[in-house]
Amino acid sequence: MAGKIDARLAELGITLPDAPAPAANYVPYVQAGDLVFVSGQISQSAAGLIKGRLGDTMDVAEGAEAARRCGISLLAQARAALGGDLDRIVRVVKLTGFVNSTAEFTDQPKVINGCSDLMVEVLGDAGRHARAAVSAPALPLGVAVEIEAIFQVA
Repeated sequence: MAGKIDARLAELGITLPDAPAPAANYVPYVQAGDLVFVSGQISQSAAGLIKGRLGDTMDVAEGAEAARRCGISLLAQARAALGGDLDRIVRVVKLTGFVNSTAEFTDQPKVINGCSDLMVEVLGDAGRHARAAVSAPALPLGVAVEIEAIFQVA
C-alpha cells in the first residue's frame, strides 16, 4: 500500500525514477543513526542531463527547473535508502546546492529554490530545511545544478 508521501507525489503528478547509480567511487547514500546523507544529485530528466551555465546559456527559471529535477533524484535516493518507505522521512535537515554559473551571476538562491520548493510541496513543513546555495565555475559533465541532502528518518 502506498504511503502518504507516495500519495502526495501522485497527486502532484511526480513519478520518481529509479535511484541514479553513482558515477564514480562513492556510494549514493549513507545512513548514520537517524540521518541519511544523500550524495550530490546532478540535474537530469528522462531526456538526459540538463546542462548549461546560469548567467550565460540558462536563465533563472531554467535553473530552478534543473534544481527541481535534482530534488526528484534526491527523493529517489531517499526511497532507496529507506527500503521504499518515504514515510520514514521525519524532515529534510539540509540541502547544499551548487550552481554552474558565471562570476557575475548572483541568483543562486533563486535557482536552488526549485529544489527547496519541491521539498515543501511534497513533505509540507517537514520539507523546510537549512540550506546553502553556492556558485561553481563548472560542474560534473557540464550539468547546470548539483544538490546534496541530509534527511532525518525514523
